[in-house]
Amino acid sequence: MRFAEELFRPLVTLVIAVITVVQLIVRPPQLPELTWALTVVAIIAAIASVFVPDQVSQRVPVALAAVFVLVSAPLFALAPATAGVAFVFLATGTAGRGLESRQVAVALAVSGSVLAMVSTWVAEALGVADVPPWWLCLTAGLPVFFGLIRRERLAVAAAAEYTAVLEERGRIAREIHDVVGHSLSGIAVQLDMADALHGAGKTTEANEAVLRARALAVSGLKETRRAVHALRESTLPLSESIARLAESHGAVFHVSGEGSVSVEIAQAVIRAAQEALTNAHKHAPGADVTLLLEYESSAIRLTVTDDGTERRQGSGMGLNGMRERAALLGGTLFAGPDGPGWTVRMELPR
Repeated sequence: MRFAEELFRPLVTLVIAVITVVQLIVRPPQLPELTWALTVVAIIAAIASVFVPDQVSQRVPVALAAVFVLVSAPLFALAPATAGVAFVFLATGTAGRGLESRQVAVALAVSGSVLAMVSTWVAEALGVADVPPWWLCLTAGLPVFFGLIRRERLAVAAAAEYTAVLEERGRIAREIHDVVGHSLSGIAVQLDMADALHGAGKTTEANEAVLRARALAVSGLKETRRAVHALRESTLPLSESIARLAESHGAVFHVSGEGSVSVEIAQAVIRAAQEALTNAHKHAPGADVTLLLEYESSAIRLTVTDDGTERRQGSGMGLNGMRERAALLGGTLFAGPDGPGWTVRMELPR
């Protein structure tokens, strides 16, 4: 969109300039020297205002806009039968869009309208034919408001984009904190314990602590990979992301209802599905697993069930992390026996 706009402006300027020059050649104006001089300066100012770099001092675009407005306004009266009359509209619109000060932009637009009106009176006194009525010159400054509106829209869009970037950074930071920070903290505790046990001469216990630290490192690496995968999957619709997870784990997936949720809610549901599937295959190998995603008017619910009759004990650290994540989002997480198997149910507000 921005590229198309930047291409459109110089194209319009070029078209107006070419048509104006051709019309002045085909039908010479009654005041040729003055009209040609103003036209040439207006074309130069128009081109310069399009290609002025953003890094220059604000004085430069203000000066260009002032020259553009002041030299194009008389063309409204001196070349009424040519495309040159469009230069003053282009000039005031450029002032509204490109100048930081709204007051300066409006002042230039008013000056352009007044100068165009005065030019019609002078042109009539000099006997120039087809001079437009003076009241029509008052419209010369109107494009400044369109330029101001366009600039405001661009500023709002830029602010929204910046906010979205900050939210995404925050989401990634939370993922890193939850996954990597938790694993590294556990590793540090185990290594400190191993160092203390080794200093006390308890070599066997120290080796066990080192092994536990290694297990935490391996688990943390797997969790990090899963987090990266989830971050990539969050670009997909939530139901499609859960369906892919279910398919990759050989589970059955059902969805009830439809709708949209925030990125944080979707991320929490995806992480809960990953944790529940991993736990089912780790602690109840061979069990049939079913996932149900339910969209309700005020909540979204994910239920993961398995029919495993025999279950191996786990540390529960992953589920505790999911409970904390659900609580932060104002939701709940249940994990425990339910009938013949095991159920994990996360419910979050929409």
